Amino acid sequence: MVSGSYGFWHMAFNRILGPALAALLIVIGAPGGTAQAAPVQVVALGDSLTAGYGLDPGQAFPEKLQAALQAKGIDATVANAGVSGDTTSGGLSRLDWSVPDGTRLVILELGANDMLRGITPDLTETNLDAIVGRLKERGIGVLLAGMRAAPNLGPDYVAAFDGIYPRLAEKHGVPLYPFFLDGVAADMSLLLADGMHPNAAGVDRIVEGILPQVEAAIGALAAD
Repeated sequence: MVSGSYGFWHMAFNRILGPALAALLIVIGAPGGTAQAAPVQVVALGDSLTAGYGLDPGQAFPEKLQAALQAKGIDATVANAGVSGDTTSGGLSRLDWSVPDGTRLVILELGANDMLRGITPDLTETNLDAIVGRLKERGIGVLLAGMRAAPNLGPDYVAAFDGIYPRLAEKHGVPLYPFFLDGVAADMSLLLADGMHPNAAGVDRIVEGILPQVEAAIGALAAD
């Protein structure tokens, strides 16, 4: 048994500070004593196209994008903040709790349900503008994923809706992936039976298309 004041403080260190120091060393413990970088936290904020409507677990866009990034040696996590049926108004109302502190990049995929419900493009643009602005105020990068209106809504609606995303990307200086369903829309081999939502192969195609811009956006964060 250790006696005296030295023994008392020695035991106190081992019992109290020892575990905390060990945990700290696990976090820091890279070769040479340098801190290991934490994974880049990405949030995919969207509707059913993000949520993975009709797909098996692990087949949704965020999960497949995370796997694709990690396959390229990019240490990133991609959280699924997709809500089926969500509009831009819904995305704005849940923004703060859907995008937690520590998020570095948001892939913003909203607007399809606004279009399907015939919501005025002015309101859609106002909501998306507010979402991007609030994310930038928090120091969070944004990759804007565009959507296109169905042609049966008429040329005036199509022109107003399709112009939302390029205008906002230019206004806020954020990268734009022009059409989230590029290469997937209207290809029934890449869609579920409803003709609207991507199947697993369709998600692979989306990931393949958007991956270079996600890589570039993460690289820009590292540069900053």
